[in-house]
Amino acid sequence: MASTENMLLTKLRQLECHFTWELNYTHLNDLQIRLKNEIELASEKDKNIGWFYGNLAFTKYMQRLLEKARDDLTKAEEHIRKQHGDNCEKQLIVTYGNFAWVYYHKGEHEKSQTYLDKLEGIKKKFPTESPSALHPETYGEKGNAFMKFFHQYNEKAKECFEKAVELEPEEIAWNEGYAVALYRTESNLTSFEESPASRQLRRVLELDPNNAHIMALLGLKHADYEEYQKAEELMERAMKLDPDKPYVIQYVAKFYRKIGKVEESIALLKRALEITPDSALLHHQLALSYGWKTANNEETEDLSGLRIQHLEQAISLKPSFVLAMVELGRVYAEIRDNRKAEEMFKKAIEAANDSNEYHQIAYLKYANFLLYQERSVPMAVVYYKKGLQLQKDTTQWNVCARRLEKIANDKISRNPIDGEAFGILGYVNQMRGDTHQAIECYEKAILYDPANEEYQTALFDLCLSLQ
Repeated sequence: MASTENMLLTKLRQLECHFTWELNYTHLNDLQIRLKNEIELASEKDKNIGWFYGNLAFTKYMQRLLEKARDDLTKAEEHIRKQHGDNCEKQLIVTYGNFAWVYYHKGEHEKSQTYLDKLEGIKKKFPTESPSALHPETYGEKGNAFMKFFHQYNEKAKECFEKAVELEPEEIAWNEGYAVALYRTESNLTSFEESPASRQLRRVLELDPNNAHIMALLGLKHADYEEYQKAEELMERAMKLDPDKPYVIQYVAKFYRKIGKVEESIALLKRALEITPDSALLHHQLALSYGWKTANNEETEDLSGLRIQHLEQAISLKPSFVLAMVELGRVYAEIRDNRKAEEMFKKAIEAANDSNEYHQIAYLKYANFLLYQERSVPMAVVYYKKGLQLQKDTTQWNVCARRLEKIANDKISRNPIDGEAFGILGYVNQMRGDTHQAIECYEKAILYDPANEEYQTALFDLCLSLQ
């Protein structure tokens, strides 16, 4: 009996489905709300409804709600069959894999084996070019799951959708997923034309000219390169095509905030919240729009209260919402409530550690608070340095580097033999990869602070790296 169960488990582990993709999510409530909202707002023709139910089913499994997980998988299969008819077998590969796992965890091993047999039949009927290759439908659903579950999975999502597009270049769903993944992962480039995300967004609109979601994202891409007229034209068209989709409204509101039309941004976000009042993202965006009024000297006690209210609501809905926590910390700092600001920044760093994302932003904003509000230069240096230890060449990384250099240069202007200042410059250059400049700075640091073991160790390691 144990041998049979082990064989079943071995087969299950070889499947391509949510249970084998190593998906993790700390706070499931926010994800479930977003998935349910997408299902409720989707049209009957939306081919992704089956994907939404598949993702939702896995969140239920993660809560050990196996009956509800099975029910959601049943709904996923029903929608896939309704949308694809008799030619839906390849679209059911992931759903059948999930069914097999759910029944295994329910202890219904015969039913689990039944789904394994169904999958074996599909694989024989539709063989892939190699044993390791997947069907485009599987790549697509895998990419969608990566994007839905965690921000840090966007790179994996991009790879999945890219493979799906290679196999089926004309399929709208794969092209759209690839465009969104590129948009989320792309660093700032020098021009709109050299942007792969821009090209892919336009490709989707060639295939699906009335796709308001992609139209709005393309508008934001134009805005990134200060092509505001083109951006606004796209935003207006997107709103005419799909005026009641919260994520379209959110993108348009973000654009309006960027170009200073803050009242329009606030009005749109309020309308979106009427449609989906439990959206943490929309509450956060509305707080940012109120914050724009603050930045333009329109601050009132009421505005501060609204910012705090919406940020607290966002965090309540999504307890891992690092960006909302950081923003709330900034609001408290602005109204001189440093105790609450300190608490919120530390909570943001803790949440970033738990979720393994947005560390750099949390470190940078806390360091700014320590430097400008608390006037604690030594502690600010500690957290700017933490920011430099993470991903290089991001906006946050560059700000941390500049702030450290300014702190060091200010110290040197007051005291030309400040060893700590040269140590800070050595560290920045070391993290930047400028070994020779780092060595020069550390040599000066040791000259003025000869007993400092940290500088001695750093200098030794740098000299060793040149040999």
